[in-house]
Amino acid sequence: MMYYKVLAYLEANSKTKSEFDNNILLQNDGSGDYIKTWNVSGLAKPSDSQLNALSSTATTKENNAKVFKTRKTNYGNWQNQLDKLYHDIDDGKLDKDGSWYKHIKAVKDANAKE
Repeated sequence: MMYYKVLAYLEANSKTKSEFDNNILLQNDGSGDYIKTWNVSGLAKPSDSQLNALSSTATTKENNAKVFKTRKTNYGNWQNQLDKLYHDIDDGKLDKDGSWYKHIKAVKDANAKE
C-alpha cells in the first residue's frame, strides 16, 4: 500500500511515476513499509499524515493495478489477439459481433476498474 500512497502523493504534486522509479526507495524491516530514500527534486518527503490522507486514492490505484494485471493475463498474448482479429476481418465481423471484440469485452466486464 505504501507504494501506491507515495505514487498518489507524487501525482498530487505534479510529479510522475518516473520520479518514483529513479529517486525513491521503499523498505520493510519487518514492521511495515517506509521510505528509506527520498531524492525527489523540489518536493519534500511526505509525512505519515500526508500519506494517510491519500489512503483512499492509493486503495483505488492498488485495486486497479490488480485489475490490469488480471486483464493482461486474460486477454491472452498479442499473437492470439491478432489471429482473432484476422479471422474477424476475414469473416467480415470487424464489429461488436467479432470474436476478438466479444473476448475483450468479456474480460473487461469481468474485471471492472474502480
